[in-house]
Amino acid sequence: MVTPTITEVEQLTEGHPAENEILNQLKIKSSNHGNHSTEERFLLLGFSDWPSLQPVLFVLVLLCYLLTLMGNSALVLLAVREPRLHTPMYYFLCHLALVDTGFTTSVVPSLLANLRGRALRLERGGCLAQLCASLALGSAECVLLAVMALDRAAAVCRPLRYAGLASPRLCHALAGAAWLGGLTNSAAQTALLAARPLCAPRWVDHFICELPALLQLACDGGGQDSTERQMFAARVFILLVPSAVILASYGSVARAVWGMRTRGSRRKAVGTCGSHLTAVCLFYGSAIYAYLQPVHNYNQRRGKFISLFYTVVTPALNPLIYTLRNKEVKGAARRLLGGVGGGQDAQ
Repeated sequence: MVTPTITEVEQLTEGHPAENEILNQLKIKSSNHGNHSTEERFLLLGFSDWPSLQPVLFVLVLLCYLLTLMGNSALVLLAVREPRLHTPMYYFLCHLALVDTGFTTSVVPSLLANLRGRALRLERGGCLAQLCASLALGSAECVLLAVMALDRAAAVCRPLRYAGLASPRLCHALAGAAWLGGLTNSAAQTALLAARPLCAPRWVDHFICELPALLQLACDGGGQDSTERQMFAARVFILLVPSAVILASYGSVARAVWGMRTRGSRRKAVGTCGSHLTAVCLFYGSAIYAYLQPVHNYNQRRGKFISLFYTVVTPALNPLIYTLRNKEVKGAARRLLGGVGGGQDAQ
């Protein structure tokens, strides 16, 4: 990658306040350090090229974040307090709620600050920390969705043996594997990126330190192609292996549903899997677009809107997806609220 000169950047950034701010930084650093700087600060442009859209996005992001916190907290509370929800399905759903809450929390504070109108400056350490956290939680969600697909396949295809197959010990091990897989992938990707030199000017047309956007800053040469291939292979593994597990699981579910004789059984099986399949399509569709394309083909402007969907919107929708048609969760909520109301009346 050829590092742009200040004149070239001046031409590219003409008329954009956030980019002009970067240009001023570059001029100062150039005069003080002879066009070289030991500091590595990133400027996240966010949606500064859409100034009229920023207030709308601020309200939308804040609303989605509040829905995420309330919806996922309510799911965890119900699953813990209601004995009828002490099943593998709701155990994994609790973990999904925790992952979603952490995932969106790793993104939203900096995004809201960015949407107030100014580009956001981050030190290299802060940028890598945000990358590590969001990548760990996003990767954990990939694995967890695959684990949930296996659970649904076992419930539909082996209903008589399901209690023995989905033992508490196995459920704990699978949930732990999801968290461990996410942390391992994140640590590997972040370490590989940290070892790569990033060329100035370090301005990112994104609202978070996301891997595809940061890779576009990587300098060429020095065996960097090999590192990029390793990072791409890790992304393929964490996305496509769980995808293959999900496809195989729902292939088994489809065969089992096809062999059922009554409409009631089919309807129940489809209802059991429909919510999870919807969540899978929403998350994987956008994540695969963002992460499984070559760096030189990555469109940052389009990519940040895709990222906005799976980091902010999808975590807010998941509690609704899993509860709107779920009679067990609705019943548990009514019983919990009835118990709280009854307790207050007694006092």
